[in-house]
Amino acid sequence: MSATPLRVGLIGYGLAGSVFHAPLIAATEGLALDTVVTSQPERQQQARAEFPDVRLAATADELFDRADELDLIVVASPNKTHVPLATAALKAGLPVVVDKPVAGTAAEARALAALAEERGLLLSVFQNRRWDNDFLTLRRLLADGELGDAWRFESRFERWRPQPKGGWRESGDPAEIGGLLYDLGSHVVDQALVLFGPATEVYAETDIRRPGAETDDDTFIALTHASGVRSHLYVSATAAQLGPRFRVLGSRAGYVKYGLDPQEAALREGSRPGGTVDWGAEDPSLWGRIGSGESPLTGGGTPVPTLAGDYPAYYAAVADALRGAGPNPVTAQEAAAALDVLEAARRSAREKVTVTL
Repeated sequence: MSATPLRVGLIGYGLAGSVFHAPLIAATEGLALDTVVTSQPERQQQARAEFPDVRLAATADELFDRADELDLIVVASPNKTHVPLATAALKAGLPVVVDKPVAGTAAEARALAALAEERGLLLSVFQNRRWDNDFLTLRRLLADGELGDAWRFESRFERWRPQPKGGWRESGDPAEIGGLLYDLGSHVVDQALVLFGPATEVYAETDIRRPGAETDDDTFIALTHASGVRSHLYVSATAAQLGPRFRVLGSRAGYVKYGLDPQEAALREGSRPGGTVDWGAEDPSLWGRIGSGESPLTGGGTPVPTLAGDYPAYYAAVADALRGAGPNPVTAQEAAAALDVLEAARRSAREKVTVTL
């Protein structure tokens, strides 16, 4: 690897920028966080306190005006800005990482992918939960044939937030691309497609449960994959009792895993990859169980050591891809396939039909 780090401009320093992208960029060998774009004085102060050498800019145009000083742009701003900012960065000749969802529609995602290909530039989508501990463990179990033929995949990303928090993520304005279908749904759909391949049918139910809520906060998506696997995906802010994160049933055995990957909580608390913490490791009491014929809650099955989560692997792969040493870890075409499903789910819920892709 070259001794000169690739210089990164980060647009946005809210939750995505400050908790996920900035710490992971800074922890990646071969990358350097050069500039943070935010117009809010308190966020500028936060960025400078956490990264004393970082440059600050109030607008993205300030980055694009000195495109020759940068090697990568990361778009971690609100969803509705993803497409225009990624487009501007690509037209400025800069590779781009975009937080999920990359766009509001699959057509927009494919248009961005075409622009990146035309310009010969990397366009990658931050689907960090491909590097969750439980997802990595499940991929290994499937690859090793521990479950036999997979038949049914249940995935839950549930929270108990009975009071809306407000902000653009919970706005009812379609232009904001808010709601759980596009927020947490982007994760669970992407994971299902990575594990079991393309979907052929989509059925969904979306509800607004909480008083004062403006957009979906309790959503169910059912997928039929071309492989024959059926995925049942739940995302909710109104789950008073949380179900298993994964329940996977196969011809030989099943795997049940409770609890969320610890990396987001660690990042929120200020822990950083490469520090003294055993990054991504999980306490054995939270390991999932594999077995058949019994419930894991009554002692059935055998504990499966959970592989360590590895969000840093995403940006390490981006750095390799920029240097021609590896593939793009998450392509915009893959993100477009997930958006096909999300659009079909929205139509299914609205029209109360099953949508064929």
